[in-house]
Amino acid sequence: MNEPKNTVWKGIILSFGIAVIGCLLGYQVPVVGGAVFSIVLGILVASLWRRPVGFNAGIHFTSRNILRLAVILLGLEMSISSVLAVGKQSLWVILTTLSAAFLAAFAAGRMLKVKRTLRVLIGVGTAICGGSAIAAASSAIQADDQDISYSISTIFLFNIVAVFLFPPLGYLLGLSDAGFGMWAGTAINDTSSVVAAGFAFSDTAGNFATVVKLTRSLMIVPVTLILAIVSARMQKGKSSFSVVKVFPWFVIGFLAAAVIRSAGWIPLDLAHAFVWTGKFLIMAAMAAVGLNTNLQKFITAGPRALVLGGVTWLSVMLSSLAVQMVSRLW
Repeated sequence: MNEPKNTVWKGIILSFGIAVIGCLLGYQVPVVGGAVFSIVLGILVASLWRRPVGFNAGIHFTSRNILRLAVILLGLEMSISSVLAVGKQSLWVILTTLSAAFLAAFAAGRMLKVKRTLRVLIGVGTAICGGSAIAAASSAIQADDQDISYSISTIFLFNIVAVFLFPPLGYLLGLSDAGFGMWAGTAINDTSSVVAAGFAFSDTAGNFATVVKLTRSLMIVPVTLILAIVSARMQKGKSSFSVVKVFPWFVIGFLAAAVIRSAGWIPLDLAHAFVWTGKFLIMAAMAAVGLNTNLQKFITAGPRALVLGGVTWLSVMLSSLAVQMVSRLW
């Protein structure tokens, strides 16, 4: 039974209310940041309160659509020249981490005797952009709901870990803002977690990580196309894959905002106001992500899937750092 349309506001208001508290805490403890506080508060609320189902639609809307709007607004802080420069600079790192993720998922998955479709989903989710890539790949390879659930739960667990782990590790390793942004943008799975970890390190790192992650997200199209072709040949059937449905259209919005900012078509003060709004919307999206976190589901998602996700994620983390060491990006 469909929920009434007006119930979408319940989840949105709840997410924004948590974000306000997270924002205030972030100002008090800037080293942690409002996005991280928002995640934690969302998880606490989800764990302590069995909310009515009427909140779910708005929470889902905030974690997806509001996040995409936030990323678009962040484009007003970028210049198109920096977008092109960062995209070109990150391409080699992205290709290396993609290869590392797929090789690790294939090899470790076979050793752990994880079924092929689950290996593919965890590999794609780790390599590209978490849940969005899993959703796209699952359509291409005709994965069942159980594999989708396991892979998303596994990927999301490491997203949460990355938000807390990456900033202190970045300081410990002595990474520069660009180095950390490259690392976060290529080694953290989901856009929301990339943004949260990046801005927890510094604003410069957050901006850099966002551009790198958006460049990385574009890989969803060729990778999913290949999966669709391979799967169709293996199954000797027709694939339901659609480029229009898969393509991350908010990337176009981000680039359009960067063009507007670069061309000077918007006053600088207004651009800064929109950027601040975008950062607050990220906190709201992260609060919604926390509200959707089911800790018990992570524990019961399957130990082999969790091990495979961890091995694949470590391969991406280490390969990204290795390329940066070789290229002296630190």
